[in-house]
Amino acid sequence: MTIHIQRDRTGPMRQTVRIRDHQFTADQPVSGGGEDAGPDPHELYDSALGACKALTVLWYAQRKGLPLEDVLVEVERDGSQERQGLYQLKATLTFVGDLTDEQRQQLLAVAEKCPVHKLMTQVTTEIQTVMAG
Repeated sequence: MTIHIQRDRTGPMRQTVRIRDHQFTADQPVSGGGEDAGPDPHELYDSALGACKALTVLWYAQRKGLPLEDVLVEVERDGSQERQGLYQLKATLTFVGDLTDEQRQQLLAVAEKCPVHKLMTQVTTEIQTVMAG
């Protein structure tokens, strides 16, 4: 899969991101020279974790027939030590439904195993930056 990003010249920093048949805007906040027309790259990274946890929990609950009506995820970032090599994310999950304490703990354990969580914590990512042409 290829993700396409192209500058949207209607703003000084605005980018159009195309993934499959989806399109959205990424931008910098005003303090970073943008117009805050969309999430910045750090917010997209952080939101990938939250979305993955929510989707993983929903998928698991459906497969197991658990009475999960909804899952709410809040992701908080502490990037204050990023330059020193520590980037901290805290995902807080709220499970909505007539669930037992045991089922809630089961869902929390499943959330810990979402693919993006594993990708962020257990996998070495190698990145090549090349010039087209």
